[in-house]
Amino acid sequence: MFSKNHAAEPSGKTIETIIGPSVKVEGDFKGEGDLVIEGTLVGTLQTKNNLKIGQNALVEASIRANNAFISGKVKGNISVKGKIEITGTAIILGNIKAQIISIESGALIKGDLDMPVGNIAVAGTKVEERPEDLKEENK
Repeated sequence: MFSKNHAAEPSGKTIETIIGPSVKVEGDFKGEGDLVIEGTLVGTLQTKNNLKIGQNALVEASIRANNAFISGKVKGNISVKGKIEITGTAIILGNIKAQIISIESGALIKGDLDMPVGNIAVAGTKVEERPEDLKEENK
């Protein structure tokens, strides 16, 4: 996924699309590759790969991505298949759904966090079923 200081993935792939700081996009944005937003996007946003929203970016959209790194402002729901990293400068007004959620101190979030937990069934605060690897550790 994106690192804070590089414009390439660890695998060496480069970013496919950049929406620069002076650019405003309105409408439905759909892509296949990595996407970096430093400007403004209003509408819907979907990419099959990674998404980075820069510190000064403003996104008013429902978002779907493989992984996401959020440093700017987002107004809308975010659905990520893998991991979402939220930095201390992020402001998110909307629900977040991801397998892994990382939130840095200082981030502001107003919405629900949803992390699918596989075969762990949660009723109230009691875990009713645990994955096999946790059962093995408790023996």
